[in-house]
Amino acid sequence: MNNILSILIFLPVLLSIPILFFKKENETLIKSYAFIISLLPLGIATYLFFAFNPANPEYQFVEKFQWISISNTFYFLGIDGISMLLILMSAFIFPLSILASWTSIKKNIKQFYFLILLLDAGLIGVFSSLDLILFYIFWEFILIPMYFMIGFWGAEDRIYATVKFFLYTMFGSLLMLIGIIWLGFQCQPLLGQFTTDLTLLTSASYALDLSIQIYLFILFTLSFLIKVPLFPFHTWLPDAHVQAPTAGSVILAAVLLKMGTYGLLRFSLPLFPAAFVELTPYIATLAVIGIVYGALLSIVQKDIKKLVAYSSVSHLGFIVLGTFALTDVALQGSIIQMINHGLSTGALFMIVGVLYERRHTKKIADFGGIMKVMPVFSVIFMIVLFSSVGLPGLNGFVGEFLILLGSFYSSNLGTNLYAIVSTTAVILAAIYLLWMFQRVMLGPIDKEENKNLPDLTKRELISFLPIIVFIVWIGVHPNTFLSKTETSVKKIIENFHASQKNFGKGNQELKDLTKNR
Repeated sequence: MNNILSILIFLPVLLSIPILFFKKENETLIKSYAFIISLLPLGIATYLFFAFNPANPEYQFVEKFQWISISNTFYFLGIDGISMLLILMSAFIFPLSILASWTSIKKNIKQFYFLILLLDAGLIGVFSSLDLILFYIFWEFILIPMYFMIGFWGAEDRIYATVKFFLYTMFGSLLMLIGIIWLGFQCQPLLGQFTTDLTLLTSASYALDLSIQIYLFILFTLSFLIKVPLFPFHTWLPDAHVQAPTAGSVILAAVLLKMGTYGLLRFSLPLFPAAFVELTPYIATLAVIGIVYGALLSIVQKDIKKLVAYSSVSHLGFIVLGTFALTDVALQGSIIQMINHGLSTGALFMIVGVLYERRHTKKIADFGGIMKVMPVFSVIFMIVLFSSVGLPGLNGFVGEFLILLGSFYSSNLGTNLYAIVSTTAVILAAIYLLWMFQRVMLGPIDKEENKNLPDLTKRELISFLPIIVFIVWIGVHPNTFLSKTETSVKKIIENFHASQKNFGKGNQELKDLTKNR
């Protein structure tokens, strides 16, 4: 129990190493071994879900010891309700990604599944780190396996996509590193020492002068917004999604993009409360533009995968808007929408992967009438599509409803115009998703290649069924998951308002200390 988070992070790393020593001819053994290893973090994460005490607002399962003494940097792990759900989501999606890529990966199989397990470990590290330098290391580590996954196993323009992905992400990461160092020095007078401990920095950073908070907020938040990605930092995402292999797209959509939205909640909001309020109109405006712009671009796409990629820009804009609304309802909606988007969009990329394996094309015009030859697949497709549209009774509705409700009466946003404009994207989502479904699945089978397509195999069906279960579960009984985050959200808001109340007093105290030193 004392080291359960470390076990969760490093177990897949250690157990992934034997894959490299398997004979490359033993493809089934390699895939089976990787799948079994990916189930271990899922088992531990499931245990954490039930062992987690939702009534306790403090971080749980904490591990902390000094790592780099000269910089007061700690190996500091712990989770609250927010990070716990994202860890569970990460552990859940990886076994399904392995099943989804079972037959599509033809070369360097050992290396591919080795990288997937490394990604699993890195993402859990991101969501459980409570020291800024430790968080930064896991944040940067994620870049390595994803870079190679797109670059080696991607489509024809994979080099362009992976270099673009690398440059965007690296630029944001360097900004965050500068921000971490600057923040540590700025808080040193109040804390009496330089440190990168998140809990200590949060207790002091609210006292920083507004101009300093704004500069630091921009350094941190730009990194997170690039990762989300929010308009206008989104251009790397469609290229990465289109060129990535199916498993890469699923992991990217379901979990990697949530690193950005999680960073806003965990770091930008509590560390820089005055700057958060000051810059809310600008970020919220970008979020609404991204919501509508992503939906409009999705309508005109001719490639299914690119359509789903642009829909992510729209859906993630909702999450950013809910975060900056700063009401308990909107924050709860943003957190559950992170999970919902991971389920529905991850499943949509798996669906695209199924079609691509059979037809080796992602062009919408190359399909038509697929429902006639793939009826089981059609039912799965329809449920996932309705989830993404936000149909009541399915998971997507819960998140979008809470975000729009919380944003409508948000005092931080100052106007309900943001929520009203964002609602149009719900209608646009129905247009581009239903129209895409009509062109791909309905109508006559005009092309000879589509007449004998096989329906879902047992393996493919097994990979979809768990997602369908949670799509319905969250839609019908969302409190199973909302109850886990309620106390954590309330604590964030209470701490935020306390920081706002004490901002002037703390700012004067910091000036006096700096002057005396």
